[in-house]
Amino acid sequence: MAVKLNEIVNYTNNLLTPERYRDYCPNGLQVEGKTDVSCIVSGVTASQALLDKAVELQADLVLVHHGYFWKGENPVIKGLKKRRLQVLLGHDISLLAYHLPLDGHPELGNNAQLAKQLGIITEGGLEADNPLSIGSVGRLPVPVPAADFSAHVAKVLGRDVLHVDAGPETISTIAWCTGGAQGYIDKAIEHGVDAYLSGEISEPTTHSAREENIHYFAAGHHATERYGAKALGEHLAEVFAVEHHFVDIDNPA
Repeated sequence: MAVKLNEIVNYTNNLLTPERYRDYCPNGLQVEGKTDVSCIVSGVTASQALLDKAVELQADLVLVHHGYFWKGENPVIKGLKKRRLQVLLGHDISLLAYHLPLDGHPELGNNAQLAKQLGIITEGGLEADNPLSIGSVGRLPVPVPAADFSAHVAKVLGRDVLHVDAGPETISTIAWCTGGAQGYIDKAIEHGVDAYLSGEISEPTTHSAREENIHYFAAGHHATERYGAKALGEHLAEVFAVEHHFVDIDNPA
């Protein structure tokens, strides 16, 4: 069954409300392809590998968290940018991308889905005074030793986790924000939680954790953001009765 591209775009824009966010890239339809959509491929980043797989799967629409046209990047269409756009345009495939709106959605978003994967109970936003907070605070169902929680995250995400072991022996409360949100550790500290988890780590993050006595877990940018695009793709497939494939392109970062 095929559905009109503009129906999917309008529905997803209404669902994620990208106009409410001040973002670093355009959200929504970034590249227009064929009018009718019967197959969606979702993934974290619109890399060449994902696009090649989309062609192989005969996708009409690629749905990602990390799309194109970021603020400050060179606007010239050459090199990898030319090759990627050439694939999309040459095969008449649309590109639909949502950055912060997909981080922040309370059900399908990266942070909500990561909490679901890890079994964390969400209790509020990391930015208490911001209704569009893209991070969250919550608690574990039962307190666990910090080392056990680190091992749990590694097992669920299928990758090594960098653990700055600087908080209490047992973790009960936690804050988290997927991707490159290591700087939000200051907001986690303000909440007084036992631990903070994000995707990436920066050099100052270790010192902040040690000096404020809070555990910090860096679980990978890609690994923590695998679940939003997948959940959104599955949702769209159900709503519009179209085919959907989530393609996880391995990325250790």
